[in-house]
Amino acid sequence: MSLSPVIVWFRRDLRLGDNPAFHYAVESGQPVIALYIDEIDRTRPHGGASKWWLHYSLKSLSNDLSAKGVKLIIRRGVAQEILSQLCRQTAASLIVWNRRYEEDGRQRDGAIKSGFSQSGIDVKSFNGALLTEPWRIKPASSDYYKVFTPYWKKIRSDLNVAPPIEVPQDIKGYSGALNSLSIDELDLLPSRPDWAAKLQPLWQIGEAGAHDALSAFIENGLSDYAMGRNRADLKNSTSKLSPHLAFGEISPRQIWAACTQYDPKIFLSEIGWREFSYVLLFHNPQLAHKAFKAQFNSFPYAKDDKGFHAWCYGQTGYPYIDAGMRQLWQTGWMHNRVRMATASFLIKHLLIDWREGEKWFHDTLVDFDPASNAASWQWVAGSGADASPYFRIFNPITQGKKFDPNGDYVKRFVPELRLLPIKYIHEPWEASESILKSSSVTLGKTYPKPIVDHKFARERALDALKQIKS
Repeated sequence: MSLSPVIVWFRRDLRLGDNPAFHYAVESGQPVIALYIDEIDRTRPHGGASKWWLHYSLKSLSNDLSAKGVKLIIRRGVAQEILSQLCRQTAASLIVWNRRYEEDGRQRDGAIKSGFSQSGIDVKSFNGALLTEPWRIKPASSDYYKVFTPYWKKIRSDLNVAPPIEVPQDIKGYSGALNSLSIDELDLLPSRPDWAAKLQPLWQIGEAGAHDALSAFIENGLSDYAMGRNRADLKNSTSKLSPHLAFGEISPRQIWAACTQYDPKIFLSEIGWREFSYVLLFHNPQLAHKAFKAQFNSFPYAKDDKGFHAWCYGQTGYPYIDAGMRQLWQTGWMHNRVRMATASFLIKHLLIDWREGEKWFHDTLVDFDPASNAASWQWVAGSGADASPYFRIFNPITQGKKFDPNGDYVKRFVPELRLLPIKYIHEPWEASESILKSSSVTLGKTYPKPIVDHKFARERALDALKQIKS
């Protein structure tokens, strides 16, 4: 008698190594059906940059599965209906997946589990995305940690991270004929215009690319990470693993195992911030839409479409800010130190609601993560858990001078300023007319004048803070 197959539902875990759901399916000895569903009932669809990455990540996963004798089945629709149909078609008696933690995904997963509970089809879920479940580590006084440092200290002292699971070698694929969409039919790539063509040479997407990025970082960047992580001008100062983590091409457990032998406390604390962000998201499902600190729901944000457009496209007149926003547009990624400065500029210099920035990053980041993005925006806005105080207003000039001291970052992404002397690269308006002319810079024409005065913006932001305090 032939064994009934097991369905592995891939979501944001597009890898074969250290994939608990996939490993469980293979270890069951049953034929494996690998499934990806383009869920039409998602509350928040993928952003444009995420869709582009997803296209190539699915291509990579499909090739890796094919090499193991397993075809990736792709379907579009409501997950409950597609899974039910597939179970009827193949007589599958087991469905496995790795858990997701945003409210929308949890609700859909819960409904699917309930729907199958009376049908004799078993559903099992696993933690394939985090070092620890967001409900597991608790302080004595409340349901969850709201401050990062004690949370991270608790994890470092209590958590015993299991070794990552190797890629299964002997996999029994399902041999029956199953209809499937092609990846191209998901229509994930942009066209008219193809704005993502410039991204293609910059990234090696997929599980192999994730591990290559990790190896390169350990070799070239990890030892100097504590110093170099804030320097936007240094090309190898950060790991650039975030998009691979966001799509589950690599697991935090694999990163942990590869790095802990070097005792990289600062780098692993970034993994810790991601974990902490999921704690916040799990306990505050509206983290991307509602201020964690209720008083900020009445903050007097301004309506400034012109300012927002200038910020989005790197035309604020502040070179360090513009370099960051152009890096985002040109590469789908931005240095973390610059993310804080650009976010602060939007919220505190332009007085624009942080949620507008969160939405822009959602659409333009290849590493968009629902927890990290929301938690980080609220951190900068002063409205989040363990947030930077609102009155901490990043100075876009001194930030540039400190973290891009020779102007290399600005010159790379704001090339119209590349001829300016270093003294003026972060404040070109301070240069004389003769220096500007010799540098081929005409403020207001070849490069914009500052759209807001720093001193004025700072005072206006602090006045707005006084309003909600009173």
